[in-house]
Amino acid sequence: MKVDAKTQQPLSDLAARFVDIVASVNAGGASSAVEQVVQQARSRVPGADSASITTYRRGQFTTTAASDDLSRHGDDLQYELGSGPCVDAVVDDAIYTPRDIAVDERWPEYGPRVSDELGVSSMLSFRLHTGSTESLDGLNIYSRTVGAFDEDAFLTGLFLATQASLAISRAKVENLEKALATSREIGTAIGVLMSSSKLTREQAFGLLRVASQESNRRLREVAAEVVDTGTLGPARPARAPRTARPVRPLRPAPPPRPA
Repeated sequence: MKVDAKTQQPLSDLAARFVDIVASVNAGGASSAVEQVVQQARSRVPGADSASITTYRRGQFTTTAASDDLSRHGDDLQYELGSGPCVDAVVDDAIYTPRDIAVDERWPEYGPRVSDELGVSSMLSFRLHTGSTESLDGLNIYSRTVGAFDEDAFLTGLFLATQASLAISRAKVENLEKALATSREIGTAIGVLMSSSKLTREQAFGLLRVASQESNRRLREVAAEVVDTGTLGPARPARAPRTARPVRPLRPAPPPRPA
């Protein structure tokens, strides 16, 4: 299939922009990728003024990343009303692109309020597909301009939504791997203490917890030390109880003076 010169140049520009976005999002690793997505959405999506990521978990919506206060306040208003482009995109598994939110009949309460209170006119809202069964997520992009988002903006937003989905998935995998590694290390430490001190599992775990509290360290740090050394280091010595001050005896009252 032939691509004429007029189409080829915009497509190459779009491809170069996407490559640059991927590099920027992944520059700091999975831990900062979600924050990078919203910053990239605000700066890279033509017409965007603000962006955020919404998470729905255990019956509650929260904003897990935001480029600034505009998107935070816009999100909070959606959570308060229980309706809005991003909330509905997450729940309905859809994409919403209101051109003039103030008069959009789909959001008769949210539209006028977000327009009057925050000056928001148009939005892009995408459901993120992270593969998680524990939470749902969405990318929300705000603009103060009516009809701000053209096809170029939509494609860039859709690409960023894909990057956000990947970033959230990677972060969850990393957290799970850390949790599993910690669990294995604690289990190994319990086994070491059971073998060396002839303790039950419950007693060994209890010792780890006490050592963690007394030394003011995380449980996994204490467990790692046991695995490395084969023993549980001495707990922080308890403070000596304060000696109570002796009560000074009361002086006897002086005899009354003669009148």
